[in-house]
Amino acid sequence: MKKISFGTIILALAIVVPLPTLAGTNISIGISLPPLVFESPPDVIVIPDTNDVYAVPDISVELYFWNGWWWRPWEGRWYRSQYYDRGWAYYNDVPSFYYDVDPGWRRYYRDRNWNGHRWNYVRIPNRQLQQSWKSWQKDRQWEKQGPWGVHSYQPRPQQQKQELRLQRQKQYQQRPEVQRYQQQRKPQVQKQQQQQQKRKLQDQQQQQRQ
Repeated sequence: MKKISFGTIILALAIVVPLPTLAGTNISIGISLPPLVFESPPDVIVIPDTNDVYAVPDISVELYFWNGWWWRPWEGRWYRSQYYDRGWAYYNDVPSFYYDVDPGWRRYYRDRNWNGHRWNYVRIPNRQLQQSWKSWQKDRQWEKQGPWGVHSYQPRPQQQKQELRLQRQKQYQQRPEVQRYQQQRKPQVQKQQQQQQKRKLQDQQQQQRQ
């Protein structure tokens, strides 16, 4: 099992300006997150009932790989990088894959049991992940294999998946760190809304003069 140590938490003074027109993009400069220090590149496992979401199982924080990026939440915000241990940039949204991830996956991993079914997960080395994730995603490799290494398991129906996504979204919004972040953002969001209303009114007045 790979060990991880956490350095001193240092948040550099940075301006984080989430623009509505750039939602879901990296728009922050100078982000410094608590460092993740690995002895070697971490192995990952693929999470069942997801669209190829990989997780690092042997650490106490959430660290995912999806669609070519590494992802991690911190203090109610989300960050992504092309490296697992550096280069983090603010992502102005919750990544779409996250609500597909079962919150109990760590317990299932420890017990090798996914919702009552034996889970023969595969530990995937980082090099193999980087070389093959695109072809695995294209071929739906993990869903077809077992699926996801879960014995006698059938993927959830689409309607059930959607219901679970909504449930997990509500649970996520209730997290204390997420609520604190939303409170911090409230004045900024209100200002943006006022600016949008002002521009809309100006456009209407311009049209009337024409």
